[in-house]
Amino acid sequence: MATEIINERLLYPSYEIIGGKKVMAPAPNPTHGRVIGRLYKFIDNYFDENEGGCVFADNTDVHFLDGTTLKPDLSVVTEKNSAIVDWLRGIYGVPDMVVEVLSKSTRKKDLTIKKDIYEAQGVKEYWIIDPYMKAISVYLLQDGKYFLDDEYILFDAADLDLLTDAEKADVKHEVPVHTLDDLKIPLNFIFKWGYR
Repeated sequence: MATEIINERLLYPSYEIIGGKKVMAPAPNPTHGRVIGRLYKFIDNYFDENEGGCVFADNTDVHFLDGTTLKPDLSVVTEKNSAIVDWLRGIYGVPDMVVEVLSKSTRKKDLTIKKDIYEAQGVKEYWIIDPYMKAISVYLLQDGKYFLDDEYILFDAADLDLLTDAEKADVKHEVPVHTLDDLKIPLNFIFKWGYR
């Protein structure tokens, strides 16, 4: 059984199309998968309660009009933008929000090439998550360009002890999802590891 799965991955590898060329998309590691799973769960629950759209995890192809095809780690499509979803083949158009989780193999591409593509295509909100630093950088589109809205870092007790009172007062414990009426997601929910 395991051999069949490995052979299927070799026959049908995961790839993206950037600049007209196929680029391999590596499989996520457990840390990456855990972060996306937690984020997906929170946003999906929000949509169950508010009926405002859908969230898609990695391996959902996003096809842009210029021929670029990417597999964001997470995509959000609001209900008013739902015409871009082809439930059999992927997303054909611009999601309202995308998320990429950094890894050693994707870090440079997520911070440069993909960020530039999402900006040029008009994705309104782009999150870059560093799971090892437990940090999230939120970029918002304004006048066709991304600006860094804020950076959110999950501090543990030892880290907080190193901060001044003014710095502690500036620490944010939740990340607002601007695309979804500023839904707030606790950092300690996103970065919860293990089987607890």
